[in-house]
Amino acid sequence: METLNAPLFVSIAFGLTTALTVYFFYEATRRKTSVLILAAIWLGIQAILALKGFYTVTDTIPPRFLLLIAPPLLLIVALFFTDRGKRFMDALDIRYLTLLHVVRIPVELVLFALYVQRFVPELMTFEGRNFDIVSGITAPAIYYFVFVKKQLSQSVLLFWNFLCLLLLFNIVIHAILALPTAFQQLAFDQPNIGVLYFPFVFLPACVVPLVLFSHLAAIRRLMNVQTAHIPAV
Repeated sequence: METLNAPLFVSIAFGLTTALTVYFFYEATRRKTSVLILAAIWLGIQAILALKGFYTVTDTIPPRFLLLIAPPLLLIVALFFTDRGKRFMDALDIRYLTLLHVVRIPVELVLFALYVQRFVPELMTFEGRNFDIVSGITAPAIYYFVFVKKQLSQSVLLFWNFLCLLLLFNIVIHAILALPTAFQQLAFDQPNIGVLYFPFVFLPACVVPLVLFSHLAAIRRLMNVQTAHIPAV
């Protein structure tokens, strides 16, 4: 069994962060049990592979890391291009899609802890090129002023989703280019090895895809609302 020699509290914190991400998305789906079942199966598979050291073999082509990110991305594409997927997205609660982004705060704190232990490069932290914590910090305020106080418009919510999506793309691109694969372009002195181990494989396998999908689904809903001139919620 291969694990990262990180402090136990960091692993526990990230495990709880993953659970919180799944919980918010579960609430956004209006408590569809099938979502929990699918998430449990997917996370279970990835946990087994990670504990067996599957992802620590980094000299293969294509990289084994693709197995972490490709299935969720293909599922997201399928949701956007099928009638069933569109109906699924239309039923989502945009309020929870917004609240979900608070998980980006503990994610960034965990990444910083992994950087201190030299398991990820500095560029993946808020001391480097990662500004994604801004999304997590602003999410509660956006939720409060858009949905509770109703003092901010849905246009502001749309702009915020686009901005935070760019911040997500920024860190994801840097993280992928810092992986110790044949395609590595960054952080040769300290590659991004942390996400190749349990439980941190859940970041690319689950947390990032749910964050990405939450933005895309919210943007789709808000743009459709503006076109049709109807309330989003």
